[in-house]
Amino acid sequence: MSARKQHPERRPPTSTADAAARLAKIVEAAEQAASKAIDDAEQEAQRLLDEARERADGIVAERLRELADELDHVGVGEGLRAPHLEPVESPDQLEEPQDAGPKRRSGSAGARLLATQMAVSGADRAEIEARLRNGFEIDDTSEILDAILGPEE
Repeated sequence: MSARKQHPERRPPTSTADAAARLAKIVEAAEQAASKAIDDAEQEAQRLLDEARERADGIVAERLRELADELDHVGVGEGLRAPHLEPVESPDQLEEPQDAGPKRRSGSAGARLLATQMAVSGADRAEIEARLRNGFEIDDTSEILDAILGPEE
């Protein structure tokens, strides 16, 4: 009879308790392997999502640049339409007529606010008119005064 030497972990279980302990080790190892596989798969999925998001962001940014370039082109002769909006000039960029001299304002929001406050506090038309002429350098105060106090009778 030949005696075979068996590995200690591969020997047949001697009791039910040994079999249960061995089975518990196998289940624990399988659970750890499955958990690691799930973690790895989640990391890979997140990496793929991040790459796809970066590509999509790049595509959107490039398309927006193309659209902006199309809007900026004025080359009507090249088959592109001219922009339908014109740039807005700031008030200090607007040219004033050279021969007109200093222009006096007909009324600003500040002047209207002051006139309204004075009227509410009981000032008469002449007081408000004097304040607008002196404080805001308004030549014709009738528009503001008529709007706040009503037309002069």
